[in-house]
Amino acid sequence: MAQQERAVRTRRTILEAAAAVFDERGYEAATIADILTRAGVTKGALYFHFPSKQLLAQGVIDEQFAEGGVPPRDIKLQEIFDMSMVLAYRMRREPMLSAGARLSLGPATNKTFRGGSLPGWIELTRDLLDQAKNQGELLPHVETASAAWTLTAAWTGAQSVSETLTDREDFEDRVADLYGYIYPSIATPAVLARLDMAPDRGARVIEEMNADAQAVHRAAASESIPA
Repeated sequence: MAQQERAVRTRRTILEAAAAVFDERGYEAATIADILTRAGVTKGALYFHFPSKQLLAQGVIDEQFAEGGVPPRDIKLQEIFDMSMVLAYRMRREPMLSAGARLSLGPATNKTFRGGSLPGWIELTRDLLDQAKNQGELLPHVETASAAWTLTAAWTGAQSVSETLTDREDFEDRVADLYGYIYPSIATPAVLARLDMAPDRGARVIEEMNADAQAVHRAAASESIPA
């Protein structure tokens, strides 16, 4: 068990180092030597977990889905908004997510990484929109596949423009603005009136998630204490 835990920690250390290097230099300019120096691990340890730079970059991209989840919501349009705002909040603060975005938008994305994380976000958004449609949250004209593509493309565009103009300082405000314009065109008025689309929504959802995780930790600790 201890060996397995060490392997998990080493893999995470490598991913975090790779994310920092990819975020700073891009995929083409980043080298395995750079990542090894940042991670402080041996070449053998790195290649044990990631046999190539391409697979290492793919690992960074895949972490977007591992880290971008939010608590399920009864209103699925709220869940989509929460997911978008949490990503916007964390992308400003966590190289793992920032690097994943950079790798997904780079010149080698389509050929090397099969579109990076974009196909996955489109698919996830469509699934939530399908659920929203089944629950009567969407206007009758809404086609979920095209709406998912549009939301993903708009969020991605907002990220790129915000990064260019303000180093993402205004990213959460811009994402909130984005949904403020798009949601009235797809959501029923009754659902729209119930949505929380404030720019600080991402920070508040993360506080909720942290509180839930702490509660789970405390419960597990109390169960481990002998009676």
